[in-house]
Order: sequence, then C-alpha cells, then structure tokens
Amino acid sequence: MTTYRLKRTDTVPGPTGRRNGTWRDTPALWAAGWLLSAAWAGSFPLLSGLATHRRWGLFAAMGYLLAAAVAAWAPGSRSRAASALVALAGAVLLPLTVLVATGRGQSEVSVIERSADLLIHSGSPYHPDPRQVEDFTPYLPGVALLGLPRVLLGATPLADARLWCAAVLTGCLVAGRLVQRPRRRRSAGGRTGFGQAVDSGRTPFGRQTAHGRTGAGRLPGGRVAAGGSAGRRPVDGRPPFGPGLVALVASPVVALPLCVSGVDLPLTGACCLGLALAARGRPVATGLALALACSIKWSAWPALPVALALLAAVHGRRPAVRCAVVCLAATAALVLPVALVAPHEMAEQVLAFPTGRAAVPTPAGSPLPGRLLAGSGPAGWSTAVAMLAAGGAVLAVSLFLRPPASLVAAADRLALGLTLAFSLAPAGRFGYLALPLVLVTWARLAGPPGARTRQTPTAQPGGGDSSALRPKTSGRSPQREPAGQP
Repeated sequence: MTTYRLKRTDTVPGPTGRRNGTWRDTPALWAAGWLLSAAWAGSFPLLSGLATHRRWGLFAAMGYLLAAAVAAWAPGSRSRAASALVALAGAVLLPLTVLVATGRGQSEVSVIERSADLLIHSGSPYHPDPRQVEDFTPYLPGVALLGLPRVLLGATPLADARLWCAAVLTGCLVAGRLVQRPRRRRSAGGRTGFGQAVDSGRTPFGRQTAHGRTGAGRLPGGRVAAGGSAGRRPVDGRPPFGPGLVALVASPVVALPLCVSGVDLPLTGACCLGLALAARGRPVATGLALALACSIKWSAWPALPVALALLAAVHGRRPAVRCAVVCLAATAALVLPVALVAPHEMAEQVLAFPTGRAAVPTPAGSPLPGRLLAGSGPAGWSTAVAMLAAGGAVLAVSLFLRPPASLVAAADRLALGLTLAFSLAPAGRFGYLALPLVLVTWARLAGPPGARTRQTPTAQPGGGDSSALRPKTSGRSPQREPAGQP
C-alpha cells in the first residue's frame, strides 16, 4: 500500500526568517530599507549638535547608499548578503575604527572605563562627589566589567570600551541563534537528542518504521529528521550569522550606539541570549545570561520574570525556580558588595539621577509621556511613577494569566513592557526604545524558520495510515507527488 512521506522544501530563510520567494525578500525592499537608513543617517551632519553623531552620519549615509545600490543591481541570490556586508562596513566598521583611533566618543565611554578604574582602586565604581553630569555613573556595578580592558591594557585603542561592548553584543546574538538551531542526537541507549525513547522499532512520535529508524517524521520546530543518523548534528542548516542578523547590526538602531557609546548593547545582547536559552529549557545558562544584563542596568530586570514565565510554561516550574535562584545569586554577587561599600553613592547615581531627583539634572529629556508629566511639577512626577508601576503590574498579571510559550512571544512581551517603561519613566530618551526594537526583530530572525511541506509516497511495512506524519499547515494542503519525482 502506498503511503506518503513528508519532504521539506523551500526552507532557506530570508532576512526576516521566512522562506524565500516572498515580497519581504525582494531586492527592491532591501534597497528601499537601505535608502531610508541613508536618509536618517544623512540628517545627523545637518541637525545633530554632537560631533561624534555628525561623523558617524557621514560614514553611515555613504555606506547605506552603497548597500542600496548593491541590493538593487547586484546579480544572483546573494545580493542581500552583499548589501548587508556593505552596510556593516560603512555604518559600523569604518566609523567605529575612525572614532576609536581618534579617541572620540560620547561621555558614556569614559564613564564605563572610569567605573572600572574606581572599582579596582576604591572598591566602588561610583564617583564619591559628583558635581557634573560626566561624574555620574547611572549604571549598576556590572558595567565596570566592560571597562576592565582599559585598566589592564592601558591607553591602546584595543582597550576601548565600545569594542568590548560590541563583542559582547555580537557574541550573545550569535550564541542565541546557535541555541535556537535544534540538534538531534542518537545515543547507544536508544534515545534521541530530544529525550524520546526509540526502541522496538518505534519513532519518538509513535510511528513504527522499518529497522527501528525514525524515517522522515517531523521533529519539534518544523524540521525533518533523517532516518537512522548517528551522532549529534544541527537539523537547521542556517549559518549562525545570516544576512538578516548582519542587517540588524548594520541598521541605524544598532550601528549608531555601537559606534558612539555602546553601553546599552551588552544588556540587549544578554537579554536576547537569556530568552533564547529559556526557550530551549536551559535554566542555569539562562540565569547567568540574565544576571549579566541585570547587573548592568535596571532596564534588564523585566527580562527575568518574562524568562521565568517562559520556562514554567514550556519546561515546568522546577527549571524556572532554578533559573531564578541562579540569576538572583549571580546578580547579588556582582551588585551587593558595591551596595554595601557605597550605598549612598549607588542610590544617588543609579536611582535618583536617572529619575530626575538628583541635584544635577539628567540630560535624558526626550518628549516622552513620562518626561512631560514629570516636567509639570511634583504631582506630575508622582503621576508618572504611578503609571509606571501600573504598567509593571499589568505586565506581571499578563505573564501569570497568559505566559509566553515561544521565543517570539517572550520577546514581544518583554518589548511591550520595556516600551511602556521607557515611555512612562520620569526621564527617558528615544534611544532607549532601541532595546525593544532589537528584541522583536532578533527573535524573528533567530527563531526556527517556517517550512512548507509536501508529501512523497513511500512504501511502509504493514501499509499503515500515514496521517500521523502530516503536520498542521496554515491554509494550504500538502502537495502529493508520485514516487520517483523530485
């Protein structure tokens, strides 16, 4: 009796993580995106009052224009990758090299490096008597780790804190994508890499095939498992750093802070990696990644409850509890010693200064709702804080009532919470919104790609029904093909 076997087709992801052939992968769309980026970058030399922003804008605008030309006119299917690399060179590599070599950067760079020096010599990364904006360190003690190369290597361009911030961001994004690549392992004990028993000729999904092999059934995440393969290997053959991720790093949202300041990028990368590890059920690694983010800045704290909700919903309560213990312990190990040594300085610079309650006003003054309310007086400031607390409570309730069950859902929930927090905070900048934007975009690039399936007939002992191998499809029935046809 003829039965049907699933065969994977059209699974090469484009820059958005979707299959090729859709309008999202067209060269015209990529060219239009780079042209918009060029227009945005080109406005900095004309409108910005910061020399570093103006210099970055000149380099980046030319790089984006070249990337648009490559995307529009380069032949072959690799035009997207080529345009992303051109944009990366023009908007990141070239301006970052020039700014680092000339020692130009925003005050955040010197704040990071000074905090490491103060931590080593005084036990606290905070200035004991801040009198101007540059004296404040509005970050948690973990940020000093990024300034240690300057203390250890001295006045060399390789010790610039921006390079190490970029390294942490890139490493976390690549590691998160690698974590999301499912692997299949066959061990001598008769278990697959997903922990499913394979004995008596039965597959992990209940279907019996010849010689006890798994045939071509669907694996979790939409991939096809090759029958009877030994060892551990990736099922998803995507490169760890494809055109989409290169384009994300080269986009103005990431390229500008990476070149001029870089302080929020390690936090962003650690949050992405933490959510990816939580989605794969690795509680200890999740806790360590989130501890790094939570010890740098308070804006990473909402990532912990989101990751815990994801772990509890998908992998159970025990992994969630273990993740919480690891994250809190590691964060306390990085933050608590400084809090005991310099509690007043830490409270003033980490809590009072960013919220506009210190003696020196914060320069974060974008016209967001919370900032506008706080500027109207004490009552407005209290209203902004109350709205911020209410937004946090709503997010917590949503995690309890409807916890996220995937990487994309968790990233979307965290991005929504951070957007509310940044918008309602008494002092904020539009630049802070880059974190939720990167989260939403990266999760869709790093997550398992969708795949179309078709069914090809194959002989099966016993002639059983093959309906158990048919996946659910969204509005499209699988194609049936005769045996022997490609």
